[in-house]
Amino acid sequence: MANPSPPLRPDPPPLATGATRRSPLDTLTDWLVNLVPSWFDRALQSLNRRQLWLLALLVLVLSLPLVTTPLKVWQQGVIAGLLVLMGWLIVRIEQQRNNPQTSEYLHLFLVWLSTVTTARYLYYRTAYTFNFDGWLNGFFCILLYGAELYAIITLFLAYFQTLKIRERQPIDLSTIPSDRLFKVDVYIPTYNEDVEIVRKTVLGALAIDYPADKKRVYILDDGRAEKYKDRRESLRQMCEELGCTLLTRDNNDHAKAGNINTAFKRTDGDLVLILDCDHIPARPILQTTVGFFYDSKVAFVQTPHWFYNPDPFERNLLTRGKVPVGNELFYKVLQKGNDFWNAAFFCGSAAVIRKDYALQIGGIATETVTEDCHTAFRLHSLGYKSVYYDQIMVAGLAPEKFSSYIGQQVRWARGMAQILRLENPLLNRKLNLTIPQRICYFSATSHFFFGFPRLMYAIAPTLFLLFGINPIRGLGLETLAYALPHILLSMYANFITYKNVRFSFWNEIYEFAMSFYAGAVTLMALINPRMGSFNVTDKGLSVTKRDFDWESARPLVVVAVLVALSVLSVPFWLILRPEDSEAVLVNMLWGIFNLVLIVAAILVSFEQPQLRRTHRLNRKLTAVIYGPDQTWRGKTEDVSESGARIVLDSWPNLPDEIELELVGDYGARAFLKARIVRGVPLNDAQTILVADFINPTQSELDALAIVLYSDVREWYSQNRTEVDDPLDSLRFIATSLTRSFQEAKPIQGQKVRKRIQTPAQLYWEGHFYTAMATEMGVRSLRLEFHEPIDALEQLRQSQPVVGVLLEDGHPLPKRLLAVVQTIEPLANSGNGDAASSTAIELRFPEQLQERQEGRIKQLLATL
Repeated sequence: MANPSPPLRPDPPPLATGATRRSPLDTLTDWLVNLVPSWFDRALQSLNRRQLWLLALLVLVLSLPLVTTPLKVWQQGVIAGLLVLMGWLIVRIEQQRNNPQTSEYLHLFLVWLSTVTTARYLYYRTAYTFNFDGWLNGFFCILLYGAELYAIITLFLAYFQTLKIRERQPIDLSTIPSDRLFKVDVYIPTYNEDVEIVRKTVLGALAIDYPADKKRVYILDDGRAEKYKDRRESLRQMCEELGCTLLTRDNNDHAKAGNINTAFKRTDGDLVLILDCDHIPARPILQTTVGFFYDSKVAFVQTPHWFYNPDPFERNLLTRGKVPVGNELFYKVLQKGNDFWNAAFFCGSAAVIRKDYALQIGGIATETVTEDCHTAFRLHSLGYKSVYYDQIMVAGLAPEKFSSYIGQQVRWARGMAQILRLENPLLNRKLNLTIPQRICYFSATSHFFFGFPRLMYAIAPTLFLLFGINPIRGLGLETLAYALPHILLSMYANFITYKNVRFSFWNEIYEFAMSFYAGAVTLMALINPRMGSFNVTDKGLSVTKRDFDWESARPLVVVAVLVALSVLSVPFWLILRPEDSEAVLVNMLWGIFNLVLIVAAILVSFEQPQLRRTHRLNRKLTAVIYGPDQTWRGKTEDVSESGARIVLDSWPNLPDEIELELVGDYGARAFLKARIVRGVPLNDAQTILVADFINPTQSELDALAIVLYSDVREWYSQNRTEVDDPLDSLRFIATSLTRSFQEAKPIQGQKVRKRIQTPAQLYWEGHFYTAMATEMGVRSLRLEFHEPIDALEQLRQSQPVVGVLLEDGHPLPKRLLAVVQTIEPLANSGNGDAASSTAIELRFPEQLQERQEGRIKQLLATL
């Protein structure tokens, strides 16, 4: 969807005179990223903290004239155009230079420019646009102003969080003596999830690269034995089979947090790796995280959460991986920004925590439903450090249905609001937090209050166009002259840090989709922070058909109808009230923009069917195909638990059933029997074979799970190459409606069978018909006839069982039974009369498979 970043511009060659031609853009770049920053570095080195704060206050005071100086409308319009042009130029420079230091300096400059421009807009809004003519105008004027104030505060908080992005490198454990290695317990809490989901996580945990005598794996089952008796027994048998320990307790107090706290007292590890039961760990997770704990102040190390299945936004809007998913902004940018301020959050899974420090605060926090963030908050309050290491180390399951996604997000929203209400991280003097930590936690705990402000943005133009309620006095070109530079410069500033993780206008879709639910739950949490209980997110569900989740979408559908009606009313305004045309047209454009985003948000509730039995991974694994007398090596294009697409550098002559070996990044192997469903030419030299795995045993599935999810050096989503393009992003969103109703079409390809040339005879109702067998697989056979068949029409209509004799070089031909499938004429056969040349497709009956399979495979090996 987005165009890749332009290539680095090569340095110009020096001229013969020793001078270098430099463009104005190069000069501006050097000024912004070299001269000015180096001058500030030298000037600020000798200042202490108090002097730095005084300098920052002085800069703020000096910036006030830029904020408050009144201008005529045309003057403000010119300034707005120049500011937007400057922002565009800086973004262009950043894309061309494309190195971290340049990006950091340009981002800081744009943040300052955006901050001044936003402050100027806010000053204008406050001083000139309040409308208190009537109580309705005044009421909605205050609501809209409050929504804008919330958005501006959120913008400034995000700027602070991302002033410096911290990149961590792991500490090599090979230099540490084995007797000094920490003992690590692996906790896998579970409640009612499918045992097969838990099994894959256990397999991954057991395969983690760490000394066996220093690692123990525990399943913490919180499902009540009386309610989930069969499941508990299945878990017990699985633990005995795989070699891990099952821990249970006699109550469900405090849900997941209580489950972990109970286990803390029953295991003896120094560190604890906590994994949600669907979070399959990669082999090196402990090798890359444990080293940080040799700093005695480190309390926990968090790694990203990553999901190998599409979430409801990706699946229902059919983005096909072209758009970053919702949590990438948090894990790829915000957490690294928090880490710079020693404020990275514990996220409940994919994290290693020092048990002694957790016990100092009474274990995992139980007062809120976001126990993970609350626990990090308390550990930071004791002065301990956190580490965020940005390397995907787990593969988990995202909620499949939008209703499940809502349940997950509502829990997070409630929990963050509870922390804000109970702990007051920004102003609570009892907390031993630094000012940056307070700001980061305030940003996180206030984030989910976006619900009602987002709805206010949606209905503001509708209030004017449908009901004549005007929350902004004098809305028109003058307001746009102040608003547009504020909006566009904030987009430019965020583009530098967000361009690979959050595309333009997608944040609005996420917020519109969740607006009613987030707004309601955060309001209730502020009123009564003790309300609400921990809910388990449903995972592993299957969507088999298109279905509109009316229950989830109903509030937003009502808003969409009102916005659509308001846009349709515009002609009546222009006819009846032409003096208000400026305000009407601005509100119309605002309404159309809102409607596009709201419709896309509603379509997230339009559940699209899952077309595959299991989720496909874009893993590039070594694949070895073993035929009867030859071996082929290739790479998987993608692979799942039920099949794979394999790229070969040739079109192989192989049967439709093969032996397949898949090799992981660290050498783990899985051997499977597979059926080649079709072959698709990729180019002149390469072919893609689509293979389905045939009835894998449990041990084969276990080996496959380790290869797919555990034996991973780097997940393919670690470094996204797509870059945001605002216009492309808006265009892609606007076409969501047409994409959502497109019917999925299967990929067309050729049937893959071994190509042969052997004489054959077809026997039916006492007659033999001479043919040539040209293709054969374990399940089917193709015969070509170059002489007339008098019973051709009867064979086509009745599709009977027929006898087939195949010559394989032995005195007696092999005899098989087969069912006629299709009959088609052969064109340009080159043998005999083209009009009488016919091809018959035969299928070997499944009920005779055991009896005939040996003979078929023998033929495939010798023909």
